[in-house]
Order: sequence, then C-alpha cells, then structure tokens
Amino acid sequence: MTMSHTLKPLPGGLRPFARLDHPREVIRQFTPNWFAATMGTGILSLLLPQLPLAGPLLTPIGEALWFFNIGLFSLFSLLYAARWVMFRHEAGRVFGHNTVSMFFGTIPMGLATIINGCLAFGIARFGEAIIPVAHALWWVDVAMSLACGVVIPYLMFTRQEHSLDQMTAVWLLPVVAAEVTGASGGLLAPHLADGQFVVLATSYILWAYSVPVAFAILSILVLRMALHKLPHESMAASAWLALGPIGTGALGMLVLGGEAPAVLDARGLGEIGGAAAGIGAIAGLTLWGFGLWWVALAALITLRYWRAGVSFNLGWWGYTFPIGVYTASTFKLAAVFDAPFFWLAGTLLTIVLATMWLVVGSKTLEGAWTGKLFACPSLPAKG
Repeated sequence: MTMSHTLKPLPGGLRPFARLDHPREVIRQFTPNWFAATMGTGILSLLLPQLPLAGPLLTPIGEALWFFNIGLFSLFSLLYAARWVMFRHEAGRVFGHNTVSMFFGTIPMGLATIINGCLAFGIARFGEAIIPVAHALWWVDVAMSLACGVVIPYLMFTRQEHSLDQMTAVWLLPVVAAEVTGASGGLLAPHLADGQFVVLATSYILWAYSVPVAFAILSILVLRMALHKLPHESMAASAWLALGPIGTGALGMLVLGGEAPAVLDARGLGEIGGAAAGIGAIAGLTLWGFGLWWVALAALITLRYWRAGVSFNLGWWGYTFPIGVYTASTFKLAAVFDAPFFWLAGTLLTIVLATMWLVVGSKTLEGAWTGKLFACPSLPAKG
C-alpha cells in the first residue's frame, strides 16, 4: 500500500514563488529597484561600528552585514544580467518608464557601500591587498554614477512622459549617485599610496556634479507638494528620499574637507587645504541643519500615511539609506566638533535605522519568497 494518496501540496505560504506563473518570472520581472536593499543594508553595516561605546561589540555584526551585502549585490547583478540576456526586449522597456528607470541610480550607490566596507572591514580582515580592489571598484562606480546622472535625465527630457503632479522624490535617485561616490572617494583617498590628489579632485567634481542638480529637484519637489499635495500611498517612503542628497552632501563636505589638508599640502597647496577643511566643516553643519528640517517634515508625512494604512512594496527601502547617510554625517560632525549632542543624535538615528531595516528586510524576504515583489511595472499588465 502506497502513501501517495496521503501527500498534500504545500500551502501557498510555504511554497517559494507561489504567486508567480513560473520560477523564471523571478528573472523576467527583476528590476533595479532591488538594489535599494543593498543600499540600506550597506549603510547599516558601516554605521554599527561607529556607535559610541557599543561600536567595538557591534563591529562583527557590521562585518557580517557587509559580507551579506556583497552576496546580495552579486545575486541581484546576476539576476539583472540574466534578464537582459533572456528577455532583452522587455528589459529595454525600462528606459521609457518614468519611475523604474530612476532606480538605476541604486546600483552605483549600493556598490559604494561595499567599497566603503572594504576600508572599514576588509583591511582588518584581508590586509592592505584589498585597497587596490576597492580603488578599481571605485572607478567603476564613478563611471556608473556619471552615466546615471546624465543619461536618465536625458531620457526624461526626450523619451519619457512626466508631469508635475506625478513627480516624486525618486527623480533624485540617478542624480544623487555621483555625490555618494564622491563621499566614498574621500574615504578611499587616504589609503592610497599614489593617486590621492586625483581621487580627491574627482570626488569634489562628483559632489558638484550632483548636489546642485539635486537641490534644484528638491525645490521643484516642494512646489509640487504645495500645489498637488502628497503622492499616492505607494510612494509613501519617497518622503525620506530627499534626505539622501542632504545627508550625503553634508557627509561629502566633511569627509573631503577632512582629507584635503594632507593631500593638498603634499602638492604645496596647504592654504587651500586648510580652507577646504573649514568650508567642509561649516557646509556639513549647515546642510545637517537643513536635513533636520526635512527629518521633521518626513516624519509628519509618514505618520499621516501610516494612519491611513499603506501596503508594503520595495519602495520601503527608501526609509533606510537616506536616514543612514544623514546618520553618517551626524557621527562625522560629532568627530569634527567633539560634540556629545551629535554622538547622541547619531546613536538614536542608528537605532531607528536598525529597526526599519529589520521591518523592511523581513517584509522583503516574505515578499520575495512568495514572489509577490517580482512585478515589473514596465511590462504590460496581464489581461
């Protein structure tokens, strides 16, 4: 007597990709949006060791998250490359989509957190040999950031359909990538035996390539919200995206200003280096203050959305990276000005970030398991 008649199919919740017609839909429906998860995971890994007192205890957790993030980024890169190989025509639709195309900027920003992790964790784990790897990856990141910052806006102007009432803060994503790479270059420069000046100069250029454009978009975004109120609930997390260029802009000025004196002094430009340090400190403090206004505004907007009820989507990762880079700038201000207030503020922000990462990460894992989150908006809807 066989037992086959007693076997039952697994419940939908236990069977992977139950919401998909076929497992290959994971590849067909894969979008750049997923790389936002590597941004949020990467920035949390870098912040944990910076916590006062608890930092040394949390460093192993940060390093584990860095390794995990490398795995995530590699997996997402393989899936997205496979989509271009297997579904090339459908993959190409992304360039005409006015929202999904913006998320190309998440790819270089996610890679930047891994590069920074090479310096924060990799040197202690693998030695100085990892520095050339980080240096090479950084130049790849530079190329991707520069491309995202100009190609996506060009497509906005020539191919895509946009209107002011439909605008959201996702417009910032392709533009902000360059300043994230610039801040990363400031961290990399002191570890280089040669090429410090080139990396520092390039990083300043990347900051200027990004921040003025981002602030122009922020101005339009404020006008859009005043005229047309808040975006649809599916874009609830986008309220925090504006904090990204503000926090990264502050961090970039602080990091680059901190490294400028040594690098420029070696080239006989000590006076300029000293001025850069002063400008960096004041600019970082000023931008942090602007960010504080946006934190308060975004918090109020988020409370309004959550009271009304919002459903989860990958856009929720927008709660993590902007808070993370603002927190990183807070810790940098604490070090520059030796101010206990900023250490406390950074600690509280890190707790908020870690909580959001756990919430968003668990919901992402659930949605990925069922297949619910694999839905590309640039593909035609099923009839």
